[in-house]
Amino acid sequence: MAQVAILMGSKSDLAVVKPAVEILKNFGVKTEVRVISAHRTPEEAHDFSLNAIKNGTEVIICAAGKAAHLGGVIAANTTLPVIGLPVKTDMMGGLDSLLSIVQMPSGIPVATVGVNAGENAGLLALQILGVKYPEIAKKLFDYKKKMRDKINSDDDALQTELGQF
Repeated sequence: MAQVAILMGSKSDLAVVKPAVEILKNFGVKTEVRVISAHRTPEEAHDFSLNAIKNGTEVIICAAGKAAHLGGVIAANTTLPVIGLPVKTDMMGGLDSLLSIVQMPSGIPVATVGVNAGENAGLLALQILGVKYPEIAKKLFDYKKKMRDKINSDDDALQTELGQF
């Protein structure tokens, strides 16, 4: 069974993480959610990243705000794909988090989604897993078809509405 770990620097990030958890679970992916801080629990972050593969994790999502070093710290110690999920902050609206995550040094890539974009973090993890798991790729295809059908239906309704004027 596919497995994704979602780490957040603080429990207060849970609201941002929940959409990722929900979409992963809806796709039948085992999900481990933890609070691990790059700065306040560096030993735990180090141990988690070193043991992630052995523990069955295949993709890691790291949600963090402000300095937002969690994704980079985790990526430094694993070959697994790491997805950074920047969390909105009061100071700069999440721009500080976003820049902290996307500006990784050479050799330590962290894929990054938009600020507070938990659902997209989950979907990106699913797309990565879809390379290995055909059943996930098929569910993603169906998911995207459903989105496309809704937009086409909305467009048809709009055309009908506007045609009446």
